[in-house]
Amino acid sequence: MQRTSFSTFKCPAARALESVGDWWSILILRDALQGLSRFDEFQKSLGVAPNILTRRLKHLTDEGLFERRLYHERPPRYEYVLTDKGRDFFPVLMALFTWGNRHLPPEEIAVRLADANTGEDRDPLLIDRVTGRPFQPEDTILVPGPAADDAVHERIDQMKAWFLGFDA
Repeated sequence: MQRTSFSTFKCPAARALESVGDWWSILILRDALQGLSRFDEFQKSLGVAPNILTRRLKHLTDEGLFERRLYHERPPRYEYVLTDKGRDFFPVLMALFTWGNRHLPPEEIAVRLADANTGEDRDPLLIDRVTGRPFQPEDTILVPGPAADDAVHERIDQMKAWFLGFDA
Protein backbone atom coordinates (compact mmCIF):
# COMPACT_ATOMS: atom_id res chain seq x y z
CA MET A 1 0.00 0.00 0.00
CA GLN A 2 1.41 3.39 -1.04
CA ARG A 3 1.26 5.98 1.70
CA THR A 4 0.18 9.54 1.11
CA SER A 5 2.94 12.14 0.96
CA PHE A 6 2.37 15.26 3.04
CA SER A 7 5.34 17.13 1.52
CA THR A 8 3.14 19.57 -0.40
CA PHE A 9 0.65 20.21 2.41
CA LYS A 10 0.56 23.73 3.82
CA CYS A 11 0.02 22.47 7.39
CA PRO A 12 3.28 22.41 9.40
CA ALA A 13 2.07 19.40 11.40
CA ALA A 14 1.51 17.39 8.20
CA ARG A 15 4.90 18.43 6.82
CA ALA A 16 6.58 17.50 10.11
CA LEU A 17 4.97 14.06 9.87
CA GLU A 18 6.48 13.74 6.40
CA SER A 19 9.94 14.35 7.91
CA VAL A 20 9.52 12.00 10.83
CA GLY A 21 7.81 9.26 8.85
CA ASP A 22 6.17 6.65 11.06
CA TRP A 23 6.18 5.14 14.54
CA TRP A 24 9.49 3.33 13.95
CA SER A 25 11.11 6.66 13.14
CA ILE A 26 9.78 8.20 16.35
CA LEU A 27 11.16 5.28 18.36
CA ILE A 28 14.52 5.53 16.55
CA LEU A 29 14.63 9.23 17.45
CA ARG A 30 13.70 8.36 21.05
CA ASP A 31 16.65 5.98 21.25
CA ALA A 32 19.02 8.44 19.56
CA LEU A 33 18.03 11.14 22.04
CA GLN A 34 19.06 8.67 24.77
CA GLY A 35 22.49 8.17 23.19
CA LEU A 36 22.16 5.30 20.71
CA SER A 37 23.78 5.90 17.33
CA ARG A 38 24.64 2.59 15.69
CA PHE A 39 22.51 0.27 13.57
CA ASP A 40 23.02 -2.73 15.85
CA GLU A 41 22.12 -0.64 18.93
CA PHE A 42 18.85 0.50 17.35
CA GLN A 43 18.04 -3.01 16.18
CA LYS A 44 18.71 -4.53 19.61
CA SER A 45 16.67 -1.85 21.38
CA LEU A 46 13.68 -1.95 19.03
CA GLY A 47 13.64 -5.51 17.73
CA VAL A 48 12.80 -4.08 14.31
CA ALA A 49 13.54 -5.99 11.09
CA PRO A 50 16.83 -4.89 9.49
CA ASN A 51 15.19 -3.88 6.20
CA ILE A 52 12.71 -1.60 8.01
CA LEU A 53 15.46 -0.09 10.16
CA THR A 54 17.61 0.53 7.08
CA ARG A 55 14.74 2.34 5.31
CA ARG A 56 13.82 4.42 8.36
CA LEU A 57 17.44 5.48 9.01
CA LYS A 58 17.85 6.41 5.34
CA HIS A 59 14.63 8.43 5.45
CA LEU A 60 15.62 10.23 8.66
CA THR A 61 19.06 10.97 7.17
CA ASP A 62 17.55 12.21 3.88
CA GLU A 63 15.18 14.44 5.89
CA GLY A 64 18.10 15.96 7.79
CA LEU A 65 17.40 14.53 11.25
CA PHE A 66 20.56 12.38 11.23
CA GLU A 67 24.00 12.71 9.77
CA ARG A 68 25.58 9.42 8.74
CA ARG A 69 29.25 9.12 9.83
CA LEU A 70 31.75 6.38 9.08
CA TYR A 71 33.20 4.96 12.31
CA HIS A 72 34.83 1.77 10.94
CA GLU A 73 36.39 1.35 7.50
CA ARG A 74 36.68 -2.42 6.99
CA PRO A 75 33.93 -3.39 6.78
CA PRO A 76 32.35 0.04 6.48
CA ARG A 77 30.19 0.82 9.50
CA TYR A 78 28.26 4.00 10.09
CA GLU A 79 26.76 5.72 13.06
CA TYR A 80 23.76 8.01 12.93
CA VAL A 81 24.36 11.31 14.70
CA LEU A 82 21.48 13.64 15.46
CA THR A 83 21.54 16.97 13.68
CA ASP A 84 20.08 20.16 15.16
CA LYS A 85 16.82 19.26 13.39
CA GLY A 86 16.88 15.82 15.02
CA ARG A 87 17.63 17.24 18.48
CA ASP A 88 14.76 19.70 18.00
CA PHE A 89 12.43 16.67 18.04
CA PHE A 90 13.07 16.27 21.79
CA PRO A 91 10.13 18.42 23.01
CA VAL A 92 7.78 16.58 20.63
CA LEU A 93 8.92 13.26 22.06
CA MET A 94 8.53 14.53 25.63
CA ALA A 95 4.99 15.69 24.82
CA LEU A 96 4.14 12.23 23.41
CA PHE A 97 5.72 10.53 26.40
CA THR A 98 3.84 12.71 28.88
CA TRP A 99 0.54 12.27 27.04
CA GLY A 100 1.06 8.50 26.93
CA ASN A 101 1.76 8.20 30.66
CA ARG A 102 -1.09 10.56 31.57
CA HIS A 103 -3.56 8.18 29.91
CA LEU A 104 -2.27 4.96 31.46
CA PRO A 105 -3.45 3.56 34.77
CA PRO A 106 -0.71 4.35 37.33
CA GLU A 107 0.09 0.67 37.82
CA GLU A 108 0.89 0.35 34.08
CA ILE A 109 3.49 3.15 33.94
CA ALA A 110 6.79 1.38 33.29
CA VAL A 111 9.00 4.43 32.61
CA ARG A 112 8.86 7.96 34.00
CA LEU A 113 10.61 11.19 33.07
CA ALA A 114 13.06 12.40 35.70
CA ASP A 115 15.65 15.11 36.23
CA ALA A 116 19.10 13.75 35.30
CA ASN A 117 20.73 15.35 38.36
CA THR A 118 18.16 14.82 41.09
CA GLY A 119 16.07 11.88 39.89
CA GLU A 120 12.94 13.91 40.68
CA ASP A 121 9.95 13.35 38.39
CA ARG A 122 9.55 15.80 35.51
CA ASP A 123 6.23 16.90 34.02
CA PRO A 124 6.75 18.78 30.73
CA LEU A 125 4.46 21.63 29.79
CA LEU A 126 4.37 23.48 26.47
CA ILE A 127 4.64 27.19 27.17
CA ASP A 128 4.83 30.31 25.06
CA ARG A 129 8.42 31.57 24.95
CA VAL A 130 7.31 35.23 24.97
CA THR A 131 4.56 35.26 27.62
CA GLY A 132 5.47 32.17 29.65
CA ARG A 133 1.81 31.07 29.49
CA PRO A 134 0.96 27.42 28.86
CA PHE A 135 -0.66 26.52 25.56
CA GLN A 136 -4.31 25.51 25.91
CA PRO A 137 -6.78 24.66 23.12
CA GLU A 138 -9.19 27.27 24.50
CA ASP A 139 -6.83 30.19 23.94
CA THR A 140 -4.81 29.11 20.90
CA ILE A 141 -5.88 29.63 17.28
CA LEU A 142 -4.35 29.16 13.86
CA VAL A 143 -3.70 32.26 11.78
CA PRO A 144 -2.39 32.53 8.23
CA GLY A 145 1.38 32.68 7.79
CA PRO A 146 3.41 34.41 5.07
CA ALA A 147 3.05 31.46 2.65
CA ALA A 148 -0.71 31.10 3.16
CA ASP A 149 -2.67 30.90 -0.07
CA ASP A 150 -6.40 31.43 -0.58
CA ALA A 151 -7.15 27.82 0.40
CA VAL A 152 -5.34 28.22 3.73
CA HIS A 153 -7.17 31.47 4.44
CA GLU A 154 -10.49 29.80 3.61
CA ARG A 155 -9.75 26.77 5.80
CA ILE A 156 -8.77 28.97 8.77
CA ASP A 157 -11.90 31.09 8.30
CA GLN A 158 -14.04 27.92 8.26
CA MET A 159 -12.36 26.65 11.42
CA LYS A 160 -12.94 29.97 13.18
CA ALA A 161 -16.61 29.95 12.14
CA TRP A 162 -17.00 26.37 13.39
CA PHE A 163 -15.26 27.18 16.68
CA LEU A 164 -17.32 30.32 17.25
CA GLY A 165 -20.52 28.41 16.47
CA PHE A 166 -19.47 25.60 18.79
CA ASP A 167 -18.45 28.02 21.54
CA ALA A 168 -21.75 29.91 21.48
